[in-house]
Amino acid sequence: NNKYPYQKFTSGIFIDMSLSKDLTIVIPCKNEGLIIKKTLELINLQSNIKGVNVMVADSSTDDGFTQKCILTSFHNNINVKIVKGGFPAQARNNGTKKIKTPYVLFLDADIFIREFSLLMDMVEQMKKNDYHLSTTKMRTDDGEYNYVYQSFDVIQYLTKFSTPFAVGGFMLFNREAFNSLGGFNPDDRFAEDYHLSSKIKPNKFYVEDKIVYTTSRRFKNKGLFYMVKMMIKSWFNRNNDEFFTKEHNYWT
Repeated sequence: NNKYPYQKFTSGIFIDMSLSKDLTIVIPCKNEGLIIKKTLELINLQSNIKGVNVMVADSSTDDGFTQKCILTSFHNNINVKIVKGGFPAQARNNGTKKIKTPYVLFLDADIFIREFSLLMDMVEQMKKNDYHLSTTKMRTDDGEYNYVYQSFDVIQYLTKFSTPFAVGGFMLFNREAFNSLGGFNPDDRFAEDYHLSSKIKPNKFYVEDKIVYTTSRRFKNKGLFYMVKMMIKSWFNRNNDEFFTKEHNYWT
């Protein structure tokens, strides 16, 4: 029953537990008003989230509907700011300009964080173990295609000792490590998340054994075969920078 919700009493002293000094959240978004509204409202419920800046890199073409949804979402605990968007790689980079926190979380607009302490727990893990990048497991909010994500869990575990594989839906970076890699390649048009995560040293990569939820729209729009095929091709081309600068029909 802590009287001060953003402090913890340890060894006779109070430790500031607020995430606002540690974390900035960056979300690329395009024509996803109703979805990002839910995402923001769930972030707003996270433990010790008061004062955290959320940079929405918006490139919507829906006559202001998405921005209206962003601005009218219930987010009294977080500071939501809209910045210039673009393709996901560039949008994410745009969101990191001028930020000063030691950690930056890249979320997709359709990532739903239901466990209230998840962000606090993961930042503490990053600090404690000096990780450069961490991610979580994922499942769909409607339960469809979860067998794909369960298979991905196995692949991710097997490859993390040689080539870390983080999905852009949830990438928690040490900002100095992110900057040292040059951020996301702005020329990337496909799998920019994997392209960057594969450059992290395996011993600096961490997969949290907790789950965040996403929509199944990618599988429904592009088809399961396409998604699995491109995941495999990305792995085989992990050292081929040119591969990631092509769209591979992902945005059509």
